Amino acid sequence: MLDRDGYRPNVGIIICNTHNQVFWGKRIREHSWQFPQGGIKHGETPEQAMYRELMEEVGLHPEHVRILARTRDWLRYEVPTNWIKREWRGSYKGQKQIWFLLRMVGRDCDVSLRATPHPEFDAWRWSEYWVPLDSVIEFKRQVYRMALNELSGHLGAHDHHRQRIQHSVTSI
Repeated sequence: MLDRDGYRPNVGIIICNTHNQVFWGKRIREHSWQFPQGGIKHGETPEQAMYRELMEEVGLHPEHVRILARTRDWLRYEVPTNWIKREWRGSYKGQKQIWFLLRMVGRDCDVSLRATPHPEFDAWRWSEYWVPLDSVIEFKRQVYRMALNELSGHLGAHDHHRQRIQHSVTSI
């Protein structure tokens, strides 16, 4: 399902623990790390898609998390042509995403990367909120920066911590 501009509606999920560290999943059989994400199916709201993707990719249920915030609008990224299937070239540009910031209220042992028959990740870790984005595929990095920037104010950080975060953002 593409919009009229060639973007596929999608959700991105930033899960943070009580220390404001964020969940990173390692793509199966790859060396890249990313946040959980996935397409919005026809008839789904972004929130419904987020909970479905959360279960499919991370094995977490609604009772394991609390929504802290979501992006105000869609954040878009374009996919390089060589990554697009031939039959989609010319109509597909990339993804438009609503990002959710979640607080993990469950335990680490609630995470299950094998919750479905087709896992997306083969490893996961907690990292500092402003970890460098070098391990994220290049064409997604700017959307990650925008989502992290927009949602960081909902973590309850102290003012001096926010200043450090803002400084870190410019060095990513």
